[in-house]
Amino acid sequence: MSPLEICAVVVSFLGIWLTTRRNMLCWPVNLLACALYFKLFLDVRLYSDMVLQALFGLAILYGWIAWARGRDDSGSVVVGRLSPSAAIIGLAIGAVGALAAGWLTHRYTDAALPWMDAALSSFSLVAQYWTARRKSASWLLWIAVDVLYVGMFAFKDLWLTAGLYAAMVALAVLGYRRWRAAAALQGRVITS
Repeated sequence: MSPLEICAVVVSFLGIWLTTRRNMLCWPVNLLACALYFKLFLDVRLYSDMVLQALFGLAILYGWIAWARGRDDSGSVVVGRLSPSAAIIGLAIGAVGALAAGWLTHRYTDAALPWMDAALSSFSLVAQYWTARRKSASWLLWIAVDVLYVGMFAFKDLWLTAGLYAAMVALAVLGYRRWRAAAALQGRVITS
């Protein structure tokens, strides 16, 4: 457990908690968390997750803009529904990304867990995109991904990060409930 990992965990937890509350401050806080984890994953040779942090940085900038434009008259971020076809397309893109990144990192790097790292990274990008688009179903994908991340980080002896991801599972459950309640208050009945 390094000082870098401790700092990354604290900043990440704060960023996810702000996201569950649909607070615009989540974006700069999450951007800082990405930078911290980029360095940490470089140090432990989880290259797909390192690249994921760079891509998350871009997705965070996109989400920041999308959320700024996706607010109602009171300033609250509007929550939307993910259509079944969009869900299937997103998951298919995640699978293709997982196979491509897994093959590349397995073949061309000394990545510690190339296939698992690539799959979790790819599906995390799908979940991040859905979060940026304000879809409550993003939290369901985050739950699945984060549960698997707990195991991967424990295997790599990143115990504090594994604990963060366990807490992120709980935050994702909270986020899903809050976002569904917000959608109901906004007059949108959603099923996912």
